[in-house]
Amino acid sequence: MDPVELADYADLAIRDADVADGTGAPSYRADVAVKDGRIVSVVKEAAAAGCQRPRARRELDAEGLVLAPGFIDMHAHSDLALLRDPDHSAKAAQGVTLEVLGQDGLSYAPVDDRTLAEVRRAISGWNGDGDDIDFTWRSVGEYLDRLDHGFGGEGIAVNAAYLVPQGTVRALAVGWEDRAATPGELDRMRQLVADGLRQGAVGMSSGLTYTPGMYADDAELTQLCRVVAAHGGYYCPHHRSYGAGALDAYAETVRVAREADCPLHLAHATMNFGPNEGRAGALLALLDEALDAGADITLDTYPYTPGCTTLVALLPSWAGEGGPEAVLGRLSDEGTAERIRHDLEVTGSDGCHGVPVEWETVEISGVTVPELTEYTGLTVRDAAARRGEEPWTTARRLLLEDRLGTTVLQHVGHEENVRAIMRHRVHTGGSDGILRGTKPHPRAYGTFPRYLGRYVRELGVLSLEECVAHLTGRPAARLRLPDRGVVREGYRADLVLFDPATVAPGATFDRPRALPAGIPYVLIDGRFVIEDGRRTDVLAGRAVRRT
Repeated sequence: MDPVELADYADLAIRDADVADGTGAPSYRADVAVKDGRIVSVVKEAAAAGCQRPRARRELDAEGLVLAPGFIDMHAHSDLALLRDPDHSAKAAQGVTLEVLGQDGLSYAPVDDRTLAEVRRAISGWNGDGDDIDFTWRSVGEYLDRLDHGFGGEGIAVNAAYLVPQGTVRALAVGWEDRAATPGELDRMRQLVADGLRQGAVGMSSGLTYTPGMYADDAELTQLCRVVAAHGGYYCPHHRSYGAGALDAYAETVRVAREADCPLHLAHATMNFGPNEGRAGALLALLDEALDAGADITLDTYPYTPGCTTLVALLPSWAGEGGPEAVLGRLSDEGTAERIRHDLEVTGSDGCHGVPVEWETVEISGVTVPELTEYTGLTVRDAAARRGEEPWTTARRLLLEDRLGTTVLQHVGHEENVRAIMRHRVHTGGSDGILRGTKPHPRAYGTFPRYLGRYVRELGVLSLEECVAHLTGRPAARLRLPDRGVVREGYRADLVLFDPATVAPGATFDRPRALPAGIPYVLIDGRFVIEDGRRTDVLAGRAVRRT
């Protein structure tokens, strides 16, 4: 072949795919050609039309497969996993090509030495204690650079965007005390948020049931959201209640965002616990009213009913003041521990969303101390019964012996709420996947194929094209990514090919790390990350910075 002619060839031609392009429009049959990491041609009905088909060095027969943009996980907890695990099949095998990190107001930048140590302890249940990570960064920009140059400079498994975590910012500027910020401290927080956005973060997250972020009042959050809006980002709150006060908590975040004129993305926007059964319509009516009035709002959910968090997160906020060591001190004191128990079991702590804890719904999913592994897979009530003690005694033992590292599943959701919310016009997908622990929530490994298998093919809750748009084009628009999320000429070749007849999660509550079926090919930047259903050694992921 003539060298000049060869130069005209694409790197890859995907033949006869059914293209769900990420816009929600009806799918169509096409050849799609990729060169130098971008889509260079989309030829509809190529074979039937008898037109010139794109020429390529390699061809892939996609007969019977759907070609879609790579899925975007709008709520991920892979902040250290992407630096720990070059394979990262938990997400790559699902067709995820981009994850949004820095969630729930707590992550690892910006920090100083003191704050880093505190945050590592506070969220060890999410990401491990980090003893296997070389924390060479302190700023947001340095963390993003580290992602770019992971694993000897090659990169990381999938792309990653980052939210400035408001709780970490407050820990750095104010500490872990439950008090209002001084004017000087507020100025420093505003500067830290601005710096993070200028360095490439896409917005700011909050964890308003986690210390110390929950100590911020609306006025403080509004001031920080104004900074976010001025830099073109969005606000992503884990709001103050998913239980008894859920609707008020949603209304608060809408009010703060509108006051600041800041785009709002509601994290894992569920309606959980007994008081909210069948009440998804009330949430959606609240959002529709704001949307119709001009508010810029999106949300994400995972397609499961149980939630997942750390055991320490259920404690009342006053017990968390001062940071992790102060929590352990209070748990060690008999009188204070009894106050905590009363708030949890009788009053309904703010950490448990204002609902008295039901220990039979709290399943131990992971521990950091090997000697405690026998507890995993048991509810706190069942573990206590084995020991012949009260549930609070077992929970307290776990918190102290595991140094706050215990993760739990909370079986408190409602299927009708899950389905109603995922149908909404501003819905996107997010796994909220915690990858650590003996028995993690299967959403970490199964969210995206579950959407396509159960809620599209089996239940018909969403059409295939609509679901793909929820997982691709709509989140890309929220992230303001000008060349991702749609199958279109000139866009980046972050792509997934799946079989609509067989795509399904492998992960279950009993086998939470099983990989999905029916997703044979995943490309990032035009390179195969998954090929013939197997993970390659390609590390094509990079930090995706706000533009």
